[in-house]
Amino acid sequence: MAQPVKRRPLQGVWTIIRFNWHLHAIALAAIAILLAGAVFLTGMAALLCALSAVAAALSVLLSLLATWHAYDASGLYQVSWLAPELGHARHAANVHAGFDETSVPLKSAFPRTQWHVLDFYDPAKHTEISIRRARRAQPPSPETMAIHTDQIPLADSSLDRVLLILAAHEIRDHDERVIFFRELRRVLAPGGRVIVTEHLRDLANIAAYSVGAWHFHPRAAWLATFHAAGFRLAREFHNNLLISTFVLEPDESTP
Repeated sequence: MAQPVKRRPLQGVWTIIRFNWHLHAIALAAIAILLAGAVFLTGMAALLCALSAVAAALSVLLSLLATWHAYDASGLYQVSWLAPELGHARHAANVHAGFDETSVPLKSAFPRTQWHVLDFYDPAKHTEISIRRARRAQPPSPETMAIHTDQIPLADSSLDRVLLILAAHEIRDHDERVIFFRELRRVLAPGGRVIVTEHLRDLANIAAYSVGAWHFHPRAAWLATFHAAGFRLAREFHNNLLISTFVLEPDESTP
């Protein structure tokens, strides 16, 4: 395996701030207003404003610390953790939602694999402002193939592995996700697997991101998607405290 691609210090934290700056601006404005209330009000009202300002500031700091842990400190983007699944894959696809941080390290770490880079972003369906900002900052590479979630222009049984790293949650609608995963099943060769890496809407992510964790899907929603699309869970593991990976294989008992 080739040497991993090096990332800049705090690259993950900076990426989140850069593409979600409006949320941090709102949080900072709220903290400033609360601090002003703590200064200009008196009695219990001033105390409540001060305590709320501290709580809000701690929430922002916790979310940034959690982001550092998930993206910068855990080795997620070194992709060596994928070696057990990709060591012998001849044809693989890396699928993203408009912002691709993983194809370069994957190609570097697994040079013997022939890679397809697929982008399912559709501005009419996937409306998160952070994706639009990310695409402006880093447009898809020339070799990226634009796809639709209901139609992947690849032959049946043509891929040994399909990877979706922090991408599939951008498909917000359950029915669209099921259709998409059925397409992924179609392009899988016999013995092929789909690898889905995601934050979950669980206690750890709620503690880290509070209401921001509702951008993620619960584990039960993912399992329902996989089952409806004809997959079974071959393996599941935690990349770190906040990110989980599902390894899927076709369930031959379903059509």
